[in-house]
Amino acid sequence: MGKRIQSIEKWFSNLGRGFIAGVDFAGFTALTFLSALYYMKNSWSKRHDILFQMYNAGVKTFPVVSIVALFTGMVLSIQLGVEMRVFQQQNLVGHAIMSVLTREMGPFMAGIILIASMGASMAAEIGTMKVSEEIDALELMSISPVKFLVMPRVIAMMLMTPIVSVYIITIGSIGAAVVANTQLDVPYNIYYFNAMQGLHLKAIYVGSFKAFIFGLLISSISCAYGLKASNGALGVGKGTRDSVVASFVMVLVSGYIITSIFYGRK
Repeated sequence: MGKRIQSIEKWFSNLGRGFIAGVDFAGFTALTFLSALYYMKNSWSKRHDILFQMYNAGVKTFPVVSIVALFTGMVLSIQLGVEMRVFQQQNLVGHAIMSVLTREMGPFMAGIILIASMGASMAAEIGTMKVSEEIDALELMSISPVKFLVMPRVIAMMLMTPIVSVYIITIGSIGAAVVANTQLDVPYNIYYFNAMQGLHLKAIYVGSFKAFIFGLLISSISCAYGLKASNGALGVGKGTRDSVVASFVMVLVSGYIITSIFYGRK
């Protein structure tokens, strides 16, 4: 009986420590982002770093983004088209595809790809600098690590995630059109006519806003995990893994919240 009580106490103790650590890290991440927001007034002096990060987040990810976007559109087209064909409404697959891609799948896929590429890279780079005491050297020279490292990455991600999302929507709609034509016998002109009917202004700005928030969250969380890294290479690896998990969860949660705000019950 005593051992059982001790195990229960240990479980609650670990739960409490985990909760406190989570709240502490959430506060640290928020402060990191607010500091980056403050240093954005110096963004012109860091324009070369910002452009370099934008290149990494955009141009260097386009090959994998193109493949993922193409097959995402193709899978959505065949899955939706098969169900719509039961009701002889397969000609409307373009409308459904464009609505799904613009509102949800475009921003979501952009977020997932950038978490795996840019988010993990940010956490690993800054974490390596932290454990090798390069961050301490910057602070010793009165150079803010947030201004020097975090701010360019946050700006780059906030700008590039919506662009990557638009690119995914474009390539995905092309892949969906090919499948609709070859597998569902939907002519291209009918597909694109219905696709344009499904492209609403509200869906565009909600999807763009989602992508913007995803970029903000991914960069802030990844940089915060990098700045908190410790315990050498093992700590860098753990921080990188945790940053990917935390970013993925926050993309899902924030995506649902934004959708419920704009499309929920009035």
